[in-house]
Amino acid sequence: MSIELIEREFLMFKLGHIRLAIAPLSDFLQPLKQWIDSLEIKEIFLAQLICTVIPAQCPFERDLTLFGQRIGRIPPLCQLNPLYEQFVYLRFRSLSYLADECKINVSRYV
Repeated sequence: MSIELIEREFLMFKLGHIRLAIAPLSDFLQPLKQWIDSLEIKEIFLAQLICTVIPAQCPFERDLTLFGQRIGRIPPLCQLNPLYEQFVYLRFRSLSYLADECKINVSRYV
């Protein structure tokens, strides 16, 4: 084997290893997504905690103002979170449980 062939095979192995190291994040988080989706809300305390901890809207979205004039806007960054849909759905299920099953007024969580 020539040195060039050995270097090329080593480089291909190295690149293959890097490709495995940066596998899609969605594949890595799939078990966590399934676990969040499978959570059942059956306790009032848990439902209230979820509704309190998970915000109703993205807390990072802001309008930047200077002397009363809008100079820019920070877009909602929560949608960049790979678990965003699971958290929104979990919060919705918690609100539904509190409103439908427990007959609790959920207006303070909205």
